[in-house]
Amino acid sequence: MIGPIDVAAVYAGLTAGMPPKQRRQTAIKGVLIAACILLLFAFFGKSLLQYLGITLASMRTAGGILLLLVGINMVLATSSGISSTTADEAEEASHRADLSVFPLATPLIAGAGTMGAVVLLMSDADGDTMRTAAVISALLANLLLSLMFLLMATQIQKLLGVTGLNVISRVIGVLLTSLAVQFIFDGIRGSNLLSGL
Repeated sequence: MIGPIDVAAVYAGLTAGMPPKQRRQTAIKGVLIAACILLLFAFFGKSLLQYLGITLASMRTAGGILLLLVGINMVLATSSGISSTTADEAEEASHRADLSVFPLATPLIAGAGTMGAVVLLMSDADGDTMRTAAVISALLANLLLSLMFLLMATQIQKLLGVTGLNVISRVIGVLLTSLAVQFIFDGIRGSNLLSGL
C-alpha cells in the first residue's frame, strides 16, 4: 500500500529545486510523521471503529474497495488521489516550504488505504503477540524502505526511468488488487449478509 518506489518518484518531482540537506531532512521528518500516524491506527484504530459503531466487516469491505481502486490505478498508471496527490494538492504543495506533513506523510505514505490496511491486519492478528509483532515489523520495514527510496529518489528516477517505474508499479498493482478482493470477500463473509443463502 505504501509503494516506496511510487512515493520516491513523486517526491523527486516535488523536491527537484531543494538543496540536498533540506531534501534529506524532509524525507526523514515525513517518514517519522507517517510512522506515528500509522502506529496510532495500528494500536487504536480498532477502538476508534468500535466507538464510531463501524464493524470490522464493514472496514474490511471498505478497505478492500479502497485497495482495489489503488491497485487498479497502479495497473493502469493513473492517479485518483487515494494514495497520491490531486493536481490541486500538488499545486498547493509546490508553494509550501515544508512538504514533510503534506503531501509526503499523508497522503503519499500514510494514505486512507494504508491506514485501513493497518487496522485490518492488526485486527486479524487478534491480540496474538507473534502476529502483532509481524504486522508492526512489516510496517516498520516498509517505512524504512520508503525512507531509503526517498533518500535515493533522484537516482532511482534516473535509473529506472518512467517506463521502469510504471512496470514495477503495475506488477505491485496486480498483487494489491488480489489482496483487495480477498479483503472484500472476507468483509462480506464476516458481515453475515449471505448467511441465509
